[in-house]
Amino acid sequence: MIRFLFTLAAFISFYTASAQIPVSEKEKASPLDQSPLDMAYYPNDYTILKSQDKIREAPLARVIFSRPQKNNRKVFGELIEFNEVWRLGANEATEIEFFKDVKIGGKKVLKGRYTLYAIPDSTAWTIIINKDTDVWGAFKYDEKKDVARVKVPASKTQIPVEVFTMDFSKTGNNLSLNIAWDDVMVKVPIGL
Repeated sequence: MIRFLFTLAAFISFYTASAQIPVSEKEKASPLDQSPLDMAYYPNDYTILKSQDKIREAPLARVIFSRPQKNNRKVFGELIEFNEVWRLGANEATEIEFFKDVKIGGKKVLKGRYTLYAIPDSTAWTIIINKDTDVWGAFKYDEKKDVARVKVPASKTQIPVEVFTMDFSKTGNNLSLNIAWDDVMVKVPIGL
């Protein structure tokens, strides 16, 4: 028994010591992003329902975005300039995928993956669906690649939203993409 305990202790010591061996600079993991990537589906619990075999068809929509934080900054009108194209989040431009044809601003948008931009101002935002994907920021935004645009009212939130947020909700027979950050919220109507 003592021999077993001694062997176990030696194994644990070796394992613990080897786990602490520093890796080369090349093998180090990249640091945690300050604006982590997130994803929202409609239906909101789609992935859970799918894993429980309670849903078999594709979701209606999915948005992939980075989530910057307010960090005591004035966001709209300062950090995010009014009347300038914004990537809706941070880092890579936000992407939206529709799993069936939809209507945005009365215009048909075919099933597929798109980049989502906004031009915010103090009372309304222009939401842009653009066919150029896999882009960083809005630096190479090309208006000629726009698929649809819709102007939506901007409303004030009762409580400031610290972390940039996007999610979906059902509005009658249609969807709404809800976007909130700081003290502003917009709802983008998506016709099914």
